[in-house]
Amino acid sequence: MSLKLADIVPDFTQDSTEGRLTFYDWAGDSWVVLFSHPRDYTPVCTTELGTVARLKPEFERRGVKVIGLSVDPVDSHEGWARDIAETQGTALNFPLIADHDRAVSGLLDLIHPNASDTTTVRTVLVIDPAKKLRLTLTYPASTGRNFQEILRTIDSLQLTDAHKVATPADWQPGDDVIIVPSVDNEAARALFPGGWTEHKPYLRTVAQPQPKTAEAAE
Repeated sequence: MSLKLADIVPDFTQDSTEGRLTFYDWAGDSWVVLFSHPRDYTPVCTTELGTVARLKPEFERRGVKVIGLSVDPVDSHEGWARDIAETQGTALNFPLIADHDRAVSGLLDLIHPNASDTTTVRTVLVIDPAKKLRLTLTYPASTGRNFQEILRTIDSLQLTDAHKVATPADWQPGDDVIIVPSVDNEAARALFPGGWTEHKPYLRTVAQPQPKTAEAAE
């Protein structure tokens, strides 16, 4: 199958470094970042797995679980994990799927025949709690992934899900955001009583809305 944005990511069961894993059960109601690797013991991916291990508290703070995938078996993953701990200074602290039969790779469209008909491309999938695919990024083998950008994207997705806004180019948390065009000025006055800046009728920027507190929700 070919997954597209807003498609439901299918469930699967596969071996991993944390035992036999059923994706939906493991994910629960969390956001998920699933990122694939062509095979074990590759240099760029070694640095990426170490980086994600260090950043795991940042993902958790956003309610996100992380999971990797490579096409080698569990015993190979375990040896690679020792190398990651040694060279990156952080032990693997999230599951790494052992997709030895390429079942998950095929299901999630992670094998691109023009790149390789046997190994996965280096793709990132961001999946929301409803199991919808919200972001997909595919990188060349020579370029390490930017996980700060993935965190930034998750911040944007979670903010824009909660409020009728979009985030502009190069947005960082705390920057002004854009009122979406489907909100007319009358509705905007109720949503953003502090006002906004109208650059053009279709381009209105406003201070980033603050997250709703539990007290305010009550």
